[in-house]
Amino acid sequence: MRRRRSGIARDGMSPTSRDVAKRAGVSVATVSRVLNESSSVSPDSRRKVLQAIQALDYQPSRAAQQLRARRGRVLGLIISDIQNPFFTSVVRGIEDLAHEHGYSLVLCNSDENAEKERLYVNVMRAEGAAGVILAAVSEDSPYVHSLVGQRIPVVAIDRRLKDASIDSVCVDNVEAAREAVSTLIDMGHRRIGLIAVPLSITTGRDRHAGYLRAFHERRLKVSREWIRFGDTRETGGYACAGELLQLDSPVTALFTTNSLMTLGALRRIHESGLQIPQDISIIGFDDMPWASLLRPALSNVAQPTYELGRTAAQLLLERLENPQRPPAHVVLKTRLVMRDSAAPLPAGSDIKTRGSDSRRESGRAQWERDREMAHG
Repeated sequence: MRRRRSGIARDGMSPTSRDVAKRAGVSVATVSRVLNESSSVSPDSRRKVLQAIQALDYQPSRAAQQLRARRGRVLGLIISDIQNPFFTSVVRGIEDLAHEHGYSLVLCNSDENAEKERLYVNVMRAEGAAGVILAAVSEDSPYVHSLVGQRIPVVAIDRRLKDASIDSVCVDNVEAAREAVSTLIDMGHRRIGLIAVPLSITTGRDRHAGYLRAFHERRLKVSREWIRFGDTRETGGYACAGELLQLDSPVTALFTTNSLMTLGALRRIHESGLQIPQDISIIGFDDMPWASLLRPALSNVAQPTYELGRTAAQLLLERLENPQRPPAHVVLKTRLVMRDSAAPLPAGSDIKTRGSDSRRESGRAQWERDREMAHG
């Protein structure tokens, strides 16, 4: 007669995790957490499971071990808007370094939506990502701590987080904006419109601060009506530019704070029949490959996007290697690239007298050509 002792596998069969759980007096899930070296298991339960494993001579499935190993070589990247061309080179920089060190990269798009960000954070936790690089929807994202609490390191990229213990890499947005707006002021412009992303995003707040600093350094007054905040996409730039061009005393220059908003502003300018830079100057943010091909070629603040991505990946790998090291906050420099879209303000310039019907038609045609080029 075949006999079986409690917690012992049947004759001729290898013990399973269920056998281990029964002998240790714990759940199968607890056994799994011990095997995965999770910190959420109590010392007493861990000791019982390890004793049961030894007593039963339990050998975890090689396939399961390989699956856990593969999961441990995956990095997560959650970006705020996959349509923003800024992220193209950023992602490439992250992926290149990850690949060099034997890691795969999983890309998620939060679409500037906090609920989608929460969903993808949970996916990273469930799949056991080794670490996560995050361009957060807001600086006080409540979901980051759920990763850190599970010992999944996080690096903030492009946008800072309030938690100073989280590693980060970004550019000096204040100085970048200050330099761009100062250049327009030096060209004689005083009514300079700012088209910015919301202040809830750290990049928007910093670029707004740099805009103001340029005026304050020269002891020039700033009108609130010159400042417009919109969504981070082309529609936001279009709407903001339209409001600025319809002021009783319209602006003579624009500073736009991301590439998609710049495209929207260009569209609105062309539809108004205005000529760049004869009627209005513009400096954008993010020097996309197509910027030099536009007519006129677009002046821009160039970010070291590939370096941003590679630095973020390096910080994450260093954190995985040394979890106890002090937090690192890397700030990279930008570069102002002046082309043909910004020029000195003509004497006696009055934007309200410019923009005939024929030039509006010409402007629309030019915009369509520019947009086609920008979107490949």
